Amino acid sequence: MMHLFHICRDFSYNQLTGSFPSWATQNNLQLNLVANNFDLGSTNNGILPPGLNCLQKDTPCLRGSPEYYSFAVDCGSNRSIRGSDNTMYELDFTDLGSSSYYVTSETRWGVSNVGKYFQSPNDSKIIYSNEKIQNAVVSELLQTARMSPSSLRYFGLGLENGNYTVLLQFAELGYPDSPTWKSLGRRVFDIYIQGDLKEKDFDIRKMAGGKSFTAVYKSYTATVSKNFLEIHLFWAGKGTCCIPIQGYYGPLISALSITPNFTPTVRNGVPKRKSKVGAIAGISIGASVVGLAALFGIFMFIKKRRRLAQQQGELYNLVGRPDVFSNAELKLATNNYSSQNILGEGGYGPVYKGMLPDGRVIAVKQLSQSSHQGKNQFVTEVATISSVQHRNLVKLHGCCIDSNTPLLVYEYLENGSLDQALFRKNSLKLDWATRFEIILGIARGLTYLHEESSVRIVHRDIKASNVLLDTDLTPKISDFGLARLYDEKKTHVSTGIAGTFGYLAPEYAMRRHLTEKVDVYAFGVVALETVAGRSNTNNSIEESKIYLLEWAWDLYEKEQAQRIVDPRLEDFNKDEVLRVIHVALLCTQGSPNQRPPMSRVMAVLTGDAEVVEMVTKPSYITEWQYRDGNSTNSESTTSEFSRQKEIDPLTMSPTITGSSHDGR
Repeated sequence: MMHLFHICRDFSYNQLTGSFPSWATQNNLQLNLVANNFDLGSTNNGILPPGLNCLQKDTPCLRGSPEYYSFAVDCGSNRSIRGSDNTMYELDFTDLGSSSYYVTSETRWGVSNVGKYFQSPNDSKIIYSNEKIQNAVVSELLQTARMSPSSLRYFGLGLENGNYTVLLQFAELGYPDSPTWKSLGRRVFDIYIQGDLKEKDFDIRKMAGGKSFTAVYKSYTATVSKNFLEIHLFWAGKGTCCIPIQGYYGPLISALSITPNFTPTVRNGVPKRKSKVGAIAGISIGASVVGLAALFGIFMFIKKRRRLAQQQGELYNLVGRPDVFSNAELKLATNNYSSQNILGEGGYGPVYKGMLPDGRVIAVKQLSQSSHQGKNQFVTEVATISSVQHRNLVKLHGCCIDSNTPLLVYEYLENGSLDQALFRKNSLKLDWATRFEIILGIARGLTYLHEESSVRIVHRDIKASNVLLDTDLTPKISDFGLARLYDEKKTHVSTGIAGTFGYLAPEYAMRRHLTEKVDVYAFGVVALETVAGRSNTNNSIEESKIYLLEWAWDLYEKEQAQRIVDPRLEDFNKDEVLRVIHVALLCTQGSPNQRPPMSRVMAVLTGDAEVVEMVTKPSYITEWQYRDGNSTNSESTTSEFSRQKEIDPLTMSPTITGSSHDGR
């Protein structure tokens, strides 16, 4: 008896042309003919293997008539799973041979496998683990994986053209974490997206800090121009071949998802309803009018959607990665904006800690108050602000505009804000040298914003909670661009009893007169707080010390200014302390004309310029003390200045209660 051997051959990506040969469908042949150029028009489609027409080099399937804008795959799974962002991951459990492929019945996506494992048991292509996957947003997605001995490709079919976020999810399931030889296995492969090399010698376990069963996420931006997307994982010819089981060495992936960075205009595979306008039009003239109006409305709706999609595409082309993030990326990074990841919440909205797939830790600010600008202007402004970089400014990575509210993405700073370091229990122990460098750093950052940057920016909300500290305690001013994004009428001043009011300059509080001298005033307050180690208002201490500025002036006039120094400072430089106090009192003068520019402040602080002796107590402090001394008739003694606008003459803040602003 003659035995027929099952022959597997890879002929993919070989530029094969002509009619599809009928002999290629013989039962004893398993041929991978993906990405060739067969003339399908001259071929009897009845002999074509299922899905092959969709995976030809020129991708004739759905080319020019896209039906989809996303897809997601749970690799190696026999059931569909819903992700944390409500994305439905389709099953991918088909047993692929050594040179095989398949396409889903909806022609949404396909997969191709090439290569034969060396003596692998049952030539297995799917592996799974019963261990819980660590650091996984949805652990079930990473419990299974598809593995290939050489080349594994996933294809997106019929996608609407535009920029997409490609998210790949990995977990090493083949090599156990154990003190035995079985843990010595090493898997190395390359990752290509649309033919571009994204990762060279990628090692899942190495990316996970040397741990198996730990989630690793990689995110990329890909451009779809021919309604077709290709993700290629390719064995790098490195690693081990036989540990812990013969053949566990090729590329492996647990899940993937593709989401658009634009507003789609297709229905993602949902069948379109047939129009009944013709039938309605035949009933009566009145019905015809209704039908025509409906058609016109549909036409205008489609036109609007296409225009929005075009505008969205223009935005991404204008700014580009990494300035624009997708909402799917940030949802994954923040665990779907989990409340456990909230760093703070203020006037602009909550701030979340997150981690991008490339390992960068970020702070995501959700803007609860909508900007008065359109999306084009918003993204352009964010791009402008992103270009303003200085060692004493928090880096703005970019933004997201496809969520319900705009999002800003900043670098994350480990040591939190200056107010946390100075005022809270278990705060950082900042010696005088560190505090002086912090004051200098804030001054440098403001000097850059006011006088050196190509984009001149008035921060408008300088305060201790808006100064963040990195690992080395270098100060970085945050939110320095939000004043440009929002209406001048919004001040974002915290006026509640939490204790962060007192930074508003008089002319801004009273007349909305905004110049860089508003920031100079606020800097003076922050400098005093840093010296004293306390907030500008503290109702829990004796009355003469409640208001920091008033107390500082009393001591200054008595030539006892250094008594304001934080008692926790056992040792400090007296000359530097007096210089900072003097500069702070000069910066908080009532008239903006009396306040120095920040470049002058820097020169005095560093000793490059002499300290000016003439400093006058501001009238708002005098008026406060006068009113307090005549409290029995406060209405007659309160000046017109404070009475007309209901402004506290010492703190220069509205007396109504507002929302706090965390500032990160």
